[in-house]
Amino acid sequence: MSLPSLGTTYHRTSYPAISPSQTALSQAGRTVLITGGGGGIGFEIARSFAKASASRIIIIGRRSALLDEAATKLREEFGTNGATEFIARQGDIGDDASISSLWEYLHSQGIFVNVLVLNAAFFGPNGAETLLLDKDEIMQAFQVNVGGNFLMTTKFVHQTLRPSIPAADHRLYLLNVSTAQIHMYPSTGSDTYGSSKAAWMAMLSRIADKSKVDELQIISYHPGALYSEGASKYIDKDLLNWDDMSLPADYAVWAASSEASWLHGRFVWAHWDVDELRAAATDATNEVGKQMKDDEGYLKVGVLGLPSVSLKTYMKE
Repeated sequence: MSLPSLGTTYHRTSYPAISPSQTALSQAGRTVLITGGGGGIGFEIARSFAKASASRIIIIGRRSALLDEAATKLREEFGTNGATEFIARQGDIGDDASISSLWEYLHSQGIFVNVLVLNAAFFGPNGAETLLLDKDEIMQAFQVNVGGNFLMTTKFVHQTLRPSIPAADHRLYLLNVSTAQIHMYPSTGSDTYGSSKAAWMAMLSRIADKSKVDELQIISYHPGALYSEGASKYIDKDLLNWDDMSLPADYAVWAASSEASWLHGRFVWAHWDVDELRAAATDATNEVGKQMKDDEGYLKVGVLGLPSVSLKTYMKE
């Protein structure tokens, strides 16, 4: 079975166009905050931003020991006196007080965040019939995957230090590490995870619709099939053909650049070749280009088989 792609090339590992070593993708002078940054894809994203010379990388998560270990590994790899400062900070995006405390700490330290990577997630029960799920577990998924990400986003956009930052550095980049489950039909795996991630993707698309891309650039993407500590709890390693972590990690760096501004508010797969996709999106004779131009809901959460509908549809002429 072929996997969804908007081009002929399907990547399973990083490639030159998204390499952090590219000058156009440099993150020099920026502070990057990554939720769930202590392990798995979050840790690899931190490595890629360090390769792109980010000035400061903050990794947060619930387990302090894991975060400290991750920060030590990063310092050992990139040097304690290198271009990047690494900060590990305990925090739970499922807890409003914890989120507020995090941003209060950043403000107290005079730290302004330029790039926010929403990577932490609650996976919930796996494989159970939907109507046999526990309501509290369902709501916990939405508390983290929707509520937590929403509060992180509002704190990010409304940073109290923003007025004092030079205008040239005001542009913010928000990366939403999503999942292919938001458009799988029939659905597979955890209903709570897929449904809550779809709900957040829908809300984030609407936030993007109201945001100017040169002020707040928002991109959501499916990182691929990645074998991590979290994945190991639900699936056997030998069952899938796993993707290399370098693909979604380097993709995050590309997505946090003006090179990706034309994807503002949309959902894509890290596997899709960015050059092919950009060529198709800017070609008015190409089906992808037509839909990018004519359908505001293209590559966003909606109803399969129908173009998006706006309020304009119901307005009197």
